[in-house]
Parts: sequence; C-alpha cells; structure tokens
Amino acid sequence: MDKDSSDLFGAVFDTPPHRVVPVLVPLPVPEPYSYAVPVGMAVEPGSIVQVPLGPRQVVGVVWHGSREDGLDPKKLRPITQVFDCPPLTQEMRDFVDWVASYTLSPPGLVARMAVRVPAALEPEPMIEALRYLGGEPDRVTPARMRVLEHLREDLPMTRSGLAHAAGVSLSVVDGLVKQGLFETVFLPPAPVVAMPDPDYTAPRIEGPQKQAASEIVETMQQGGFSASLIDGVTGSGKTEVYFEAIAEALRRGKQVLILLPEIALTASFLERFQDRFGAKPAEWHSDVAPRMREKVWRGVVTGEVRVVAGARSALFLPFEELGLVIVDEEHDPAYKQEDRVFYNARDMAVVRARIGGFPIVLVSATPSVESQVNGLSGRYHLVHLPTRFGEAALPDLHLIDMRRHPPQRGGFLSPVLLRAVKATIERKEQALLFLNRRGYAPLTLCRVCGHRFQCPQCSSWLVEHRFRQQMQCHQCGYHEAIPEACPECGTLDHLVACGPGVERIAEEVEAHFPQARTIVMSSDLLGGVKRMRLELEAIAKGEADIVIGTQLVAKGHNFPLMTLVGIVDADLGLANGDPRAAERTFQLLSQVTGRAGRTGLKSHGLLQTYQPQHPVMQAIVSGDAGAFYDREITEREKALLPPFGRLASLIVSAESRADAEAHARGLRAAAPRVTGITVLGPAEAPLAVVRGRHRFRLLVHGRRNSDMQTYLRTILSKGPKVRGTVHVQLDVDPQSFL
Repeated sequence: MDKDSSDLFGAVFDTPPHRVVPVLVPLPVPEPYSYAVPVGMAVEPGSIVQVPLGPRQVVGVVWHGSREDGLDPKKLRPITQVFDCPPLTQEMRDFVDWVASYTLSPPGLVARMAVRVPAALEPEPMIEALRYLGGEPDRVTPARMRVLEHLREDLPMTRSGLAHAAGVSLSVVDGLVKQGLFETVFLPPAPVVAMPDPDYTAPRIEGPQKQAASEIVETMQQGGFSASLIDGVTGSGKTEVYFEAIAEALRRGKQVLILLPEIALTASFLERFQDRFGAKPAEWHSDVAPRMREKVWRGVVTGEVRVVAGARSALFLPFEELGLVIVDEEHDPAYKQEDRVFYNARDMAVVRARIGGFPIVLVSATPSVESQVNGLSGRYHLVHLPTRFGEAALPDLHLIDMRRHPPQRGGFLSPVLLRAVKATIERKEQALLFLNRRGYAPLTLCRVCGHRFQCPQCSSWLVEHRFRQQMQCHQCGYHEAIPEACPECGTLDHLVACGPGVERIAEEVEAHFPQARTIVMSSDLLGGVKRMRLELEAIAKGEADIVIGTQLVAKGHNFPLMTLVGIVDADLGLANGDPRAAERTFQLLSQVTGRAGRTGLKSHGLLQTYQPQHPVMQAIVSGDAGAFYDREITEREKALLPPFGRLASLIVSAESRADAEAHARGLRAAAPRVTGITVLGPAEAPLAVVRGRHRFRLLVHGRRNSDMQTYLRTILSKGPKVRGTVHVQLDVDPQSFL
C-alpha cells in the first residue's frame, strides 16, 4: 500500500517493465493498493482500470502518489485492463481526496461515488444501419416501395427502425438487403440529450431580475472561483436569473451542474429549462433507469453532455470541463447525505468549485444561516431580489391562535381556516393545506389497556397509514396490517389514532367539503414518482380544488390557481432540541406559504399555532426575514454554533445496549483535553434503537478555527478498537441530532 505519498507522477507513467502504481479501489480502504503495470500497457493518474482483489476483479482508479521503488513488480498482482474512457481529472481526484479528508471517510468509498457505473466505462457499440445504394428490386411491391421511399434521401436507418417506419415486416427489408440494394453502415449512438442552445430564446427577465443576472454574469466574466448567493422571495424569478449564468457558461464552452433537492419531482423545472435552451438537461437521480444513468455518466466524462440536473450524488460525476455549479434551494436538508460517506452536498459543491477555479451560485428564498452569514460578510457575492416577478404580490399572512379558535371536537382545522377554504373553492381557486407528517396518525393506542404500537426493531411508534391499511415504522420500514383487536388485551374496536397526518386531514376535509376535488401529496403514497409528477401536473392545470401535502409541495412548484395556503400545525418543527429548529421551521413555512399567489391573484396564508408570539411566527407574518436572521445569527454567535463554531458527532451502535455504551465511554475517555474543543456525552440517542441496534452519541463542539479532523482522528486512534457488532459512524457538520 502507498504510505506518505509525496512524489507526484508525471502526465503518463513511463513504459519500462519495472513499474508500480497506486490504484484506489472503490471499497472502504484507507489508501490505494500497489499494482504492477504490464509491459505495453499505458496508464496515467486518473486512468480507470480493472484490478484483481482477492478472488474477484474490481474497478479502480490509478491515483496520484509516490512510486514504490522498493517493491518488486514481479511480486505484485498486475492491472488486468485499462478501460477505454477518459481518466479522472486532477481536479476530480483532488476533490475526492479533500472530501475523504474532511469527512474522515475512506477515500475508496468517496471514489466509488465517481465510478459507480461499470457498464459505462467502455464506449457504447456503434449502431448498425442500412443505406440505399440505388437500383430497383427484381419485383416491385407496395411494401418494398414504401421501404425504398424512406431511404431515397440517403439517410441511413436501422433495420428495425426502417421496417417500423415503412410499416412492413423485417423480412421485406431483409429481401431487399439480399438483392444488394442496401449497404451496411455504422452510426454513432444517439446523444443522451440534445445540445442546449444558450440563445434559443430571449431571457424573460426585467427590472431587478435583469440587474441580478448582469451581476452574476459579470462575476463569471472575471474568471476564477467565485461564490454568489441569490436571495429572493418566492416567485421573484431566481431560476430565470441563474439561467443567464448557465447561458454564459455554455457560451464559454463549459459544462454545468445544477443541483436540486428533489429532482425526481421537478418536471416543471425541466420544462422551463427546455423552453429557455431548446433541450432538457440530462437527469441524474435514483429514479433514472440504470441504462440511462450509464449513458449520462459516459456523456459527462466525454463532454458530450453539457448540462446535468441532479440530486446530491451528481456532485461526484466526473465532468470533463465543469465550469459552473448551481445549488438551487441551497438551504434544503435533502443535500445532507447520511449513509456511508456523510457529507453536505451544498458545502462540498463550494469546495469543488474552489478546487476547479470556477463559479458557484447558491439560490434560495430562505437561505441557510451559514450562507446568509457568508453573504453578509462578503465571502459570497450577495444578490437580493426583494419583489416577485411581474410585480405579483406576496400573500397576506395571518396567524390563527388555536387557543382562541379551536377546531371542533375530534377535528384539527380551525373554523377560521375552514371558512377561508370554503370561500377559496367557491371562487374556483385552489387551497393548500400543509402538514409535514405522513400517514393517518403518528401514534395508535388501546383505550382499554393503554398499549401503544411500537416498532419491534426501533424505539419509535408505528405510524398508521389508513390508505394502505398498514402500520409502518418510518425508521426501518417495518410494517404490519392494522389489527382489529389490541394485541395486548384482545379488546375489539378500542384502538384510537392519536394526532393527525395528511391522510387524517384529508378525511376531515372530505367531511366538510364532500364535493371538492381533493389530492393528497405524500412521498409514501402508492404509485411513486410517476404518480406524483402526474398529480403535480394536475394541480398546476387546476384539476384539484384542495391539496393536502407534506414538504413535497414546498419545493419550488408553481400552481397558478393556488391562492390560499393553510398551515395545519405551524408549531410542529419547533418541538425538539435541534439547534436548527427555528431556522428550519422558518424556511419550511416561508416556502410553503410562498406557493400562494405566484401569478398575481390576491392570496392568503393562514398559520394555525398555539405559540403566536414565537419569534418564528412573528417573523413569517411580518415578512421581516432580516429581523429573524439577525436574531438567529446573534444567538448562534453567542453559543458558538455553526457557522461561528464547529460540530461533529460520533454515533456508536451495537446489537446490545451495554456494548454500545461501553464503546462510547471508551471513545470519550480517549478524547484529549484541548483548549477550544469540548466533548459532550456519551448519551443515549433520542432514537435509542434503530433496526435492532442500540445507539449512543457523542457531540464534539469546537471553535471555528479548531482542527476538528485531527482531534477526531486522535479519538478514533486512541479509543477502543471496533470489535464484534460495534459500529462507529462519524458525522462532521451534523444536520440531524436523532
């Protein structure tokens, strides 16, 4: 293995037989392995290769590092294949190293995210087609003449495509081939997406949007790394502004990456992009078919694909000449990856832009506190859009004090909100009722014995999903049928649902408005992404009167007839110990209420709350986002919380509670005493058991300039060794505290 590498390889490794190169394999390994290069094989840093590892062959990347002259190539296993695709660039390899070092993750796992499509590593085969040579068949038939008509233009077509276009069987085409009327030619595979045209249509921007676009483009024209934050109210034209940055990058011959938190649901964004640039961007997210993912990866690494719109994993696509990154809805928690490699795609996108020396644009109507501080301090170029596009008015926002206007017995909607919904649908407009809680009810219990339905594998309640007739755990996915009797005491018909989910709100709405067309939007409803996209299109077309949804409806959708937004439980996000609770509640409620009145119709937002004097509620209804941010920034600075301090968490899990606690205490004991860094815990995690594993947490808190990574490495190296079922997860800059 390579250790303490310092001497970088040149552009291409030399060709004598005594060669050893480091190869990083996409496995949880801390360093590259050393392999021999067979005589005649040309490799360079970044070459994607196949190497033996144990009894199998794996994909690896030739890494930068030092030669190991002390190793005998004859005693090392050789590289078995070099794939016919461009090597990973120096920028990409530096980015992988940086992410691995910052997150304290094995670099092999980080590299795996860049080369996770082995089928795309070899070029796609050429397509066999037929071209007309001239002449007539020995026997003329209508079917044969239809085939010839399709090829007289001298444009080759595939055998099956020709038969389909002419409406004949393959045997008709084969008969003409046998007579020598066609020749076989080979065509390159069809492009993944059409080439976007930066001048396809004129930009639809005016006034403040035009000025903002000019500022962003001017920043790009200066060259080099720059970070800009577009902070604009919902409906202010932020997308059209950053479209102009994309157009500038395309004119400069650069590739563009657009990160979106919920790309699988943003069909409207793809259509807007196509309207502006004449072609859709390539998509990259978990719902893209494997074959298409292979095509997109290949197109990105060869430079054929110029624009990608993707989820957080798209950040690790190996672009040939990336020149701009857009992070839309930069505040969204969905950018945080909490599996294997823990990273925040927003923050890592800034790092990638800095390493590559190109611009990045962050976009949000409710920026994260971290980005807001960077904008106010001058680290980011701040572009503010205070008004909606086309002078559309923001919704009038009001609080409903649930202590003064409580719902009917057994209900959850205040009479004030119900009257507003009734008036809205009578005007043939749409109402949105928002509750960020899936299912029918978060808890079910027996009224006779008090039994509560809990997941057998997690310390969480089972959520009733009445539409599916199931009780489900939202942590591990465990589910069971809704029982007729209490499993503890056997009593029939005494199970009671406690609290509301969107399904229960839908039941209440249908009781009050039986004639209204109602749609429930939630990520766990049957039909998946395809159904959601169809329902979002239906809402946009006005084919629903009342929409009841979770946070899915808060992410940038444009519903022209939506004039009322009702927040069923505005206090929901405030009831936990998360230091970002106020910020996230403000962001989510601002985004949801921003769905109303985007096309100029007079609109309203009503927030049901038991805490009308809470600073978050007052900031939302007053429209004074600046006051909220000032207060939140001041509180963060006093407590030395991000971005004025640093946090990292260690999550220890094991099959037994004693093992998890003992290992966590061992890590705590190994923590060195350093000025400016404090270790809190260990304490049992709020979700103490997940998937049958007991969990303890340690929280490391340091000042902004603390060397957190070195401190964490010391804890892990001096602490107890991981044995048995014990597992330690390290999360630098945690977003979740469960």
